Amino acid sequence: AEREFLKEAVVSTQSTGELGGTTAEVMCPILAFEADRRAITITINSFRTDLLKDDIENLYPRCGMLYPEGLKFLKNAEDREEVRRICERYGMYKDLHSGVGDGPNDKTLEDRFFQEEVKMLALGFMNSFHLGVFFAFVKLKEQENRNIVWIAECIAQKNKSKIDNYIPIF
Repeated sequence: AEREFLKEAVVSTQSTGELGGTTAEVMCPILAFEADRRAITITINSFRTDLLKDDIENLYPRCGMLYPEGLKFLKNAEDREEVRRICERYGMYKDLHSGVGDGPNDKTLEDRFFQEEVKMLALGFMNSFHLGVFFAFVKLKEQENRNIVWIAECIAQKNKSKIDNYIPIF
């Protein structure tokens, strides 16, 4: 259902009769990024499961920068390193995996996705008279909530050394 929502949102945004214009310029890259993030996450989460390759492919959104060619490569990926190599073929995702690691001060892939998303959403405020600003505002509020939960959890667990590892919004 969510993958269909993304596809319909992209189609509606691109349609000049419905939204188009500046709204499309702002929203289409954000929606494509969201679709690609979901595809990459689905791929990584499917490792060491009993899911068949075709079942994994059916979970992917039918839009985004990786659609359709990149999704075919992701479907057949066997490990994180292969996912990284596939992502490097696409300009926007070339540096996505840099700084990602398992160490205590390393960022997770999810953190890197959130950082990139915040950058894109902040750009939504650079234009006037479009509907993308409302979407950007709501998504940035969601990130603000995640940041507050992160800080609260660090305090509750008496782990103040990691309190600054939240994703800054502006």
